[in-house]
Amino acid sequence: GRVFSREQLLDGVWGMDVYVDERTVDVHVGRLRKAINRARERDPIRTVRGSGYAFDDRFAAGV
Repeated sequence: GRVFSREQLLDGVWGMDVYVDERTVDVHVGRLRKAINRARERDPIRTVRGSGYAFDDRFAAGV
């Protein structure tokens, strides 16, 4: 899946006019993982070190 940087995710959620620390993305991704993974054995969110986050292609396809 496509990798999204923390900055891209922040801009997409909060917009460019608001300052939010990039580490905030990590907190929210952690919460998303916890909610999504309750019903799954495999984490659909992949951390790309030094780049950002991506969805596993199988998760995005609904497999």
